[in-house]
Amino acid sequence: MANGPYVVTGASKGIGKAISQQLAAHGHPVVALARPSKELDEIGKELAFSCPGSLAIACDLSQPGDIKQATEQITERFPWIAGLVHNAGTIFPVLPMAQMEITAWSHSISVNLIGVQDLTQRLLAKMGGTQQSRVTTISSGASLRPVESWSAYCVAKAGLDMWARCLATECFVSNISAIAIAPGIVDTGMQADIRSIEPSLFPQHANFVNLHTSGQLVASDDVARQLLPLILNHSMEQSGQRFDVREL
Repeated sequence: MANGPYVVTGASKGIGKAISQQLAAHGHPVVALARPSKELDEIGKELAFSCPGSLAIACDLSQPGDIKQATEQITERFPWIAGLVHNAGTIFPVLPMAQMEITAWSHSISVNLIGVQDLTQRLLAKMGGTQQSRVTTISSGASLRPVESWSAYCVAKAGLDMWARCLATECFVSNISAIAIAPGIVDTGMQADIRSIEPSLFPQHANFVNLHTSGQLVASDDVARQLLPLILNHSMEQSGQRFDVREL
């Protein structure tokens, strides 16, 4: 029971992949979740080699059926879950609110927030008890301040911060903790997506291009190493708190 897995979403690339690799390297089995891809297959094999018991499961967090199937596989395979790392997210759609299709806005909320609740709720029965289970959500500066054309992302991330606080409050008696961590500005595929957006639709486009060209983006591996102590060791007393990696 002591070596239950960590379930990591968005694990096929970027921060999620780097966190998964760090967890496995430290002897913790990882269940890597992401949309189907060659990258997911490859990280699944890598993690299983690094830490036996690890595996990858295809799961699109915007699809309740995917979440149901993934959690059934997890709960059938593992008697206890050590932790969840909610990393998966999408920046799209990036558009002014007046131009937004509600279906696109809703999809963003589904991936970034509703899927987190669905996945967690289905796994809670396998968490906590005599040993603490730890839930970590990857937050963003956008949870604290509005960014033009990012309304869906900002709203979802703000909601995710409060979601973690609510979970921390409700699950304290079950020995399940929840924290949020803002990882800073990381050199991921999401940053490349941001730079690909039509500048006329995103007033801060030039700022994000400058972050890249001036070398201010931090490598995913470096951020994962900074996050790992909190993911693995945050205490029940720290449950409900929001951290910023730049202050660690």
